[in-house]
Amino acid sequence: MPGSGAVTRNTLRQQIADALREEVLAGRLPPGKEFTVKQIAEQYEVSATPVREALVDLSAQGLLESVQHRGFRVKVFSVDDFRGMIEARTLVVDGIFRRLVERGTAPGAGEQLVSVRRRAEEAQRAAESGSLEVLIGYDLRFWRELGGLVGNAYISEFLHRLRIQCWVFAVPYLKTEPQLRSALWCGHTELLDAVTRADADEVRRLVHAYNQHGLDWAADLQAAGE
Repeated sequence: MPGSGAVTRNTLRQQIADALREEVLAGRLPPGKEFTVKQIAEQYEVSATPVREALVDLSAQGLLESVQHRGFRVKVFSVDDFRGMIEARTLVVDGIFRRLVERGTAPGAGEQLVSVRRRAEEAQRAAESGSLEVLIGYDLRFWRELGGLVGNAYISEFLHRLRIQCWVFAVPYLKTEPQLRSALWCGHTELLDAVTRADADEVRRLVHAYNQHGLDWAADLQAAGE
């Protein structure tokens, strides 16, 4: 089939990017970790081209950075970076919920709401039990699908990228957190209930609590590092 080679390469590119992103989010590729295209190609037993393209994609998403003559490195985010992510995330999330409460969901979103609720319930269970890796997967899906309810792919994709960066920063600290469950936000179903009822005041309260939870945790990290 004409072009099948390009399709295969693009599929490999996406698979490698997804696998490496999961490694970073799980903390198995920690911040500052360096590696080369050759090392990754050998690890996955593929050619260098889709690996290089996958690493460039992850760099564009802000998860990796190129190291001249040495390959790539997992990006190291500071507490100030994390605060900036929360500020950006706050503006996006506030806009999403204002749109959902005031104007409702995009047409045909009923079935999608069922899926969002499943993600919310699984994410909340994982947060309450302190299952970090399980939480990350469901939390990312929850927010991505919730953002998708506004019917604007650009908003959903931007929020998804911000949330991945937040988790990349947070995971190394959370893995050593003695009180892990208290450090994890678990208001997913409560928030979705408020959105479904179009309860603007409750949505604002929950979103504020969600963002403040992240800022308080960042302040604790800052204080511990001083």
